[in-house]
Amino acid sequence: MSTHDWSADVFRAMQARNIATVLTVPDGGLTRLLRMVEAEAAMRLVTLSTEPEGVGVATGCWLGGSRAMLAMQSSGVGNCINALGLPAAFRAPCLMLVTMRGQWGEFNPWQVPMGQATRPALEAVGVKCFPVDRAEEVGETFAAAADLAFYSRTSTAVLVGQRIIGAKGFGQK
Repeated sequence: MSTHDWSADVFRAMQARNIATVLTVPDGGLTRLLRMVEAEAAMRLVTLSTEPEGVGVATGCWLGGSRAMLAMQSSGVGNCINALGLPAAFRAPCLMLVTMRGQWGEFNPWQVPMGQATRPALEAVGVKCFPVDRAEEVGETFAAAADLAFYSRTSTAVLVGQRIIGAKGFGQK
């Protein structure tokens, strides 16, 4: 697990791009970033019941004149595949920050299939994917993906590798 504070880098990039709404099904790898968002008066943190709701809300935010992003774990990506047709139909961006499972040192066997399918599934529905395996590259990668999403009105996903987040076992906290 990396010691570089990639969450702070992403948060600064979010602020610089006026991202006002962060939609999430919380994940341990996102905790630090979500706490920063929650403490920022200029941002709204929305906890979702399911990840596809975030795709719809992000599209609605864009159509209403504001910027949003979806933060989730890779296991939730499979839930979003059909919903990602909505922003594509409206030429609206859908910016996603995805913490990966099913990769480096994964202990949980049911995380592996979706972890391995995340990138191919997203790319199959037209999402531009940017995998990152070094903590010091997450912020700049997120900034580039956000700019591509908002300026070209397309869907993008930054895939934060499990090497960055860290793997833990059933008995670890």
